[in-house]
Amino acid sequence: MGQEVTHAHFTSEEASQFGKRLQAETALLKKKLANGEFSSSKPVGGFEIEAWLLDENMRPAPLNEQFFKIFDNPLATPELARFNIELNNEPLPLRDDALKRFEQDLLAVFKDADKAAGQMNTAIALIGTLPSLQASDCNTRNMSAMKRYKALNEIILAARRHQPLSLDIKGCDSLQLTQDSVMMEAATTSFQIHLQTPWKLAHHYYNASIIASAPLMALAANSPFLFGKQLWQETRIPLFEQSVDTGSGFKRVSFGTGYAQDSIAECFTENVQDFPVLLPMLFEDEPEKFSHLRLHNGVIWRWNRPLVGFDADGTPHVRIEHRILPAGPSMVDMIANAAFFYGLTQSLCQELAENREPGKHIMPFEQARHNFYLAARKGLEAEIVWERQRHAGIDLKKLIIERLIPKARKGLQSLEIEGSSIDYYLDIIAERCASGQTGAIWQIDHARKTHGDPQALIKDYLSHQHQNLPVHTWQH
Repeated sequence: MGQEVTHAHFTSEEASQFGKRLQAETALLKKKLANGEFSSSKPVGGFEIEAWLLDENMRPAPLNEQFFKIFDNPLATPELARFNIELNNEPLPLRDDALKRFEQDLLAVFKDADKAAGQMNTAIALIGTLPSLQASDCNTRNMSAMKRYKALNEIILAARRHQPLSLDIKGCDSLQLTQDSVMMEAATTSFQIHLQTPWKLAHHYYNASIIASAPLMALAANSPFLFGKQLWQETRIPLFEQSVDTGSGFKRVSFGTGYAQDSIAECFTENVQDFPVLLPMLFEDEPEKFSHLRLHNGVIWRWNRPLVGFDADGTPHVRIEHRILPAGPSMVDMIANAAFFYGLTQSLCQELAENREPGKHIMPFEQARHNFYLAARKGLEAEIVWERQRHAGIDLKKLIIERLIPKARKGLQSLEIEGSSIDYYLDIIAERCASGQTGAIWQIDHARKTHGDPQALIKDYLSHQHQNLPVHTWQH
């Protein structure tokens, strides 16, 4: 869940001072954006991959402290649960052979991490939700030893007046249960795509990523099982939204409230106006570091989230964090998903920049949101509404193959990605779409054939994953 804090309990004076500094930094952000003081660099990409540590029985292994002692690599960091880790890459400008380099770099980190895990008789799995996970695994004893997690847990429960968190997910099966901590969030692992944008176009890229979310969600679904139940094609979506619910006000995890109209600063203004501060840790940094703004933004988890960072020369930049995707099935699948996202978002951004009404000439925000949740529930079988003028749903597979892949190709070409990379990764998307076999569908079919044996499913899944085979080619 991001940035570490120095302590877990905060005074009213800290909260008051934090609020004042947050207001000042938000005003400064708006001013600097208006004055063009943010980076105008061409798009840059990067990733975060959350993963599972598994024992010999394909069950979660809460051993990330031991893992990090063996795998001393700055590209690997802890996650909420002791059985989760995060792997990262070095960002690259989105041009030339960037996509192939992304795959090579992430494969190298993954293989080294898996080798380190092997020294503890554990394995690493890239999968959205783990079929062998049990609700009893999501307890505070398995929480990673970071003050941030303890603080968030205590503050969210306090905001709920210590009422337990409730899960209520209806899919093929239904799941209802309660939990006395935020540890249910640890049942989800994601592949988060970062897209650094020129400041003038940041709100268009943000809106474009919102519109692109539904087709990408359907293509990438990989989380059909939770605690022995078959739920949504991408069960991470309702699970994360419900597992950190403060019980009142705007939801901390959501699809957002609307398009950005004129500036990406609107999202940060909304953060101040509509979301109470959860972690009022004070920094001695100058306001230009935006430390309080970034910490506050870090505990508001829009599925498409704008972030503030800094170029190597210290110039502030804006990037969009696309959070909807699950980890897995294979590295090549994830990079293919990223290629589709980067290309489609680039193409949509160009369309939006030419239109006076952000997003509306393609579809209203409410339609984009409806499409997203429908795709998360039903995957490629969902019928979404794409054009503003249409009211009936259209075949999503046909839409992706006939219209959206060509848009993504056009977007990648405008980024000057090499042609062979464009063909290679978008062909994987097309073949996955045509076959209908996403990670979620492969898991569902495997479970049906093995009478729901999670150990057998995960073993076969890891075999394919380690061969880096695209999921549409996987056999049972």
